[in-house]
Amino acid sequence: MREETILRLTEPADLPDRLKGGVVAIGNFDGVHRGHQSVLERALSAARQAHCPALVLTFEPHPRSVFQPDRPIDRLTPAHIKARILGILGFEAVVEKPFTRALAETTADEFVARIIVEGLGASRVVTGFDFHFGKGREGGPAFLMEAGGRHGFAVTLVDAFRNEAAEVVSSSAVRSALSQGDVIGAAGLLGYRHTVEGTVRQGNQLGRTLGYPTANMALPPQTGLAHGIYAVRMRRADGSLHDGVASFGRRPTVVDDGAPLLETYVFDFNDDLYGETVSVSLFGFLRPEMKFENLDRLVVQMRHDEAEARALLSGVGPLSELDRILCF
Repeated sequence: MREETILRLTEPADLPDRLKGGVVAIGNFDGVHRGHQSVLERALSAARQAHCPALVLTFEPHPRSVFQPDRPIDRLTPAHIKARILGILGFEAVVEKPFTRALAETTADEFVARIIVEGLGASRVVTGFDFHFGKGREGGPAFLMEAGGRHGFAVTLVDAFRNEAAEVVSSSAVRSALSQGDVIGAAGLLGYRHTVEGTVRQGNQLGRTLGYPTANMALPPQTGLAHGIYAVRMRRADGSLHDGVASFGRRPTVVDDGAPLLETYVFDFNDDLYGETVSVSLFGFLRPEMKFENLDRLVVQMRHDEAEARALLSGVGPLSELDRILCF
């Protein structure tokens, strides 16, 4: 497994002829967690055996954003991060089909004929056992298998993946762990360290005056990550990795009800990061966000946080080959 460039398309009709007739994994795959990976690996294995392309069909934005726009979902892997992970796993292309009300009203027969058959020319479809599609979710596993028989493509349904504790791995379980600051538990579900990405912006530079200059990133407002202090590893645009300690929250010691911000202090680092897009991987939760009576007390605690983060990061190793590529 190594990092590969993956072709990203929005419409099946734009798929190059050389990639048609392949094995297609279908799903939202938000987080690309271990449960998703069990489906994706079945697709990759089938493609290798058949000596044909391996593709992914997914949907953007997340369907809940269309059906419940007043309840934006906390995306674990925005489209570009998801595509990167799919490329690392070995897929040649991902079709990020725009999810609209019109698509939601498409019948299951139309979905199969226009997207799976005409657009992708799929020889096999691989998906989870509970995948439903088409208007009113009329297309289920039995329908898909019957449609495959009519149109000449095979269907592989993959059972729910359970972890070592016999618990079903799901995107909602990952979000729940992150909302409690349990980044180790989330990593166990994902198979790699949860990573966020953003553009470094200039703050009030208070950290610099305290001896702790930080790279500040605004995460999406629906981010459910628990406010607190984390041991992290930052990847710059040039691919270089840098350990650090990050605070995510409202900065109650210096700001009254500020907007949540991720502030990363990078160890032994002096470069200017303003305007650069970086990713930050979460390795450990150190403590909840706290309000200190003065800045001196805050600095004392920051020194403790730095020492604890350095100690934690000095002993970490990759959880998987995917984690090694992403975070090491």
